[in-house]
Amino acid sequence: MTAAATTADRFRAAVHARDLAALDELFTDDIRFYSPVKFTPFEGKPMVLGLFGVLLRTLEDLRYVGEYEGAAQTSTDGTEAPSAVLMFRAVAGGQQIHGIDLLHVDEQGLIKEFTVMVRPQSAVQALGAAVFEGLIAAGLVPAPPAA
Repeated sequence: MTAAATTADRFRAAVHARDLAALDELFTDDIRFYSPVKFTPFEGKPMVLGLFGVLLRTLEDLRYVGEYEGAAQTSTDGTEAPSAVLMFRAVAGGQQIHGIDLLHVDEQGLIKEFTVMVRPQSAVQALGAAVFEGLIAAGLVPAPPAA
């Protein structure tokens, strides 16, 4: 089993158990999380762990339904890294979500870059709104100014 596949298995188990401590052990300190609803990445382990806390509270019926492994260029620096793609299904804001998690791992098998892609567009919008509310409630991002 490759490092990416081993890490993906550990990641999937941590998500299914909703175990943030296990996720903490899988992320590099400078992890970057590329979201389907935000152009710039979430950066650093504290922010990404906080985001996963919100995601695990927000996503209903989250389950992984397939996996691919190989290597791919990272968004951060364009180097090729061992990678795994996990296909998932979930519900957010009453919307069915189909998505993939793309994990890039470093030499130690830690996740250094994480990209999420979601469809359909209505699910992206529902997920974005639900996660944004969760990030505000968790104090990870400021609330927008009152209009």
